[in-house]
Amino acid sequence: MELICSKYLIKNGFDVDIEHELTTISTDIYAKKGFGSLIVEVETGFVPPDHALDPLTYLKARITSKITRYSAYANKFILATTPYYVMQIPASLVKPPRFRTQEEIEYLKSLCDMYYSNPPVSFEEIRNARLHSIYVVDVDKAGIREWEVNEYMGKAALWAV
Repeated sequence: MELICSKYLIKNGFDVDIEHELTTISTDIYAKKGFGSLIVEVETGFVPPDHALDPLTYLKARITSKITRYSAYANKFILATTPYYVMQIPASLVKPPRFRTQEEIEYLKSLCDMYYSNPPVSFEEIRNARLHSIYVVDVDKAGIREWEVNEYMGKAALWAV
């Protein structure tokens, strides 16, 4: 999936680095074009066996952690996934940061801290986190469909429990 995303970005004029080291974390794809940069994190929906009894909460925390930790490192932050995995993106992370309430920020912090506390995500990272678009990767056809986040969320809401 990383290679398909990288090919898509290269065809669109980006210089691409796979498994790029940021500071204490590395990202799946870091790309630059002119003065702009973007990060793509690939999500497959894998749940480790020790989270077999809480997969939805675990995946929601994973997505929340990715958005909050990585989005500050580039001008755009993108999640990539397959058509058969519906990502559990908290609605408050779809809002522009200035519209997030303190209660939403505290909820996102508690969600991240359940599974990802080393290092802990900060309130500031949550407050400023942004998700710019979603890449849906068709591995069979080696293609990508880019979705606006609200459009993806509208489709994903149909599968919410």
